[in-house]
Parts: sequence; structure tokens; C-alpha cells
Amino acid sequence: MTLSQQEIINAICEHIAERKGISPNQVTVQLEWEENLGFSAEVTIDGRSHYIIEANMLEAIERYILNHYDRRVFRSQLELDVEDEMFCIVRE
Repeated sequence: MTLSQQEIINAICEHIAERKGISPNQVTVQLEWEENLGFSAEVTIDGRSHYIIEANMLEAIERYILNHYDRRVFRSQLELDVEDEMFCIVRE
């Protein structure tokens, strides 16, 4: 199974919104990848930005897969990658 870039963004929006007690529509996410730093995401809520690291992104993806696909996956089954867009490979 592979999650698209949009699904990764949705996962992070839903996860942050749940933790902050706000609507996912109030959260914007910009995915980033740098060779030296790896994967991260800039999260903006009400004009205030902060960054989350790959571990937080994977946590959000785990919850997204559970909530939307009714599958329990573990971090060791998830692999972020980027070509033209970022995507997540979910291993069985």
C-alpha cells in the first residue's frame, strides 16, 4: 500500500487538529525533505508556524491508517520517500 503526498498532508492535519482541539481545516502543512536533515513538515495554525520531525509525521500516518483504513501498522512498516512528490510505503 502507498499513501500519496495529499494523504500524508491530511494525516498530519488531522493529527495536529486532534491534539490541539481544532478543526483540520485550520491546519496547513508544507512537507519538506533535505538531504542532510531528512523529512519534516512545517505546520501552520492561525498564522503561527512550527516544524515537526519525521517521527511525528510517522505517528500521524499510523493514526491516519488506523482511522481511514482500519489497519494497525507500526512505524517499522512505514517508509517515507520522495521522487516528484513525497509518498509513504506501507509494508505488510
